[in-house]
Amino acid sequence: MIKYKTAEEIEIMRQAAQVVSRTLGKVAEMMRPGVTPLELDKMAEAYIRSQDAIPGFLGLYGCPSTLLISVNEQVVHGLPTERPIQEGDIVSVDCGAVYKGYYGDHAYTFAVGKISEAKQKLLDVTLECLYLGIEQATTSNRMEDIGWAIQTHAEKHGYGVVRELVGHGLGKTLHEDPQVPNYGKRGRGKKIMNGLTIAIEPMINLGTEKVIQLEDNWTIVTADGQPSAHFEHDIAVVDGKPVILSTFDYIEEALAKKND
Repeated sequence: MIKYKTAEEIEIMRQAAQVVSRTLGKVAEMMRPGVTPLELDKMAEAYIRSQDAIPGFLGLYGCPSTLLISVNEQVVHGLPTERPIQEGDIVSVDCGAVYKGYYGDHAYTFAVGKISEAKQKLLDVTLECLYLGIEQATTSNRMEDIGWAIQTHAEKHGYGVVRELVGHGLGKTLHEDPQVPNYGKRGRGKKIMNGLTIAIEPMINLGTEKVIQLEDNWTIVTADGQPSAHFEHDIAVVDGKPVILSTFDYIEEALAKKND
């Protein structure tokens, strides 16, 4: 059952999402060749707790970390390790936080140093997919219109759209109804209503859409070893239109300072 939110609940969710946004901005400040995912994870936990929030992933479903950090061919759910991040990597960082009982949950894929043209195009197209999906979250549409927009744009560039993992409703729990696949048919699915709060998160692969899970029972990788990109925003439907509760502004400000 979909739990539609009041204006007051949506405002708390915006604040929760902003805690995650600021945390990802701190990740952006630290992201460089040589940093380890475990260092990023330790920083993120401390920062979230400093914001009167608690890490949203840590302990949930047995998750051992605050961040899920997925490098190159890792799609999502990568567990932080001591392996240093390297020049040329692309690194998806997924973060959640609970603030006043509500979840924020979003993700960004970072380019570390100079990356290949193929990886850069994958990042650009996946980010475009995210915003094209968000645009479809209006009360004149249905749920699969979101996935249709994402799938159409990704496949136009020859990329694989992951099927096994999807976006989701968001609220007092991390995963609520409805599921938000990154593929679909136009005009199909539940009608989108005001008060809907969802996480839209395209996971797009350079090659095949097929994925496999590693023996750690967390990390998902592409079946062909090609890179994958992942971006995620939290949105609410208000007055018939999507409102983005999270922001990449803190990330972009941090990256701009590093490039000066």
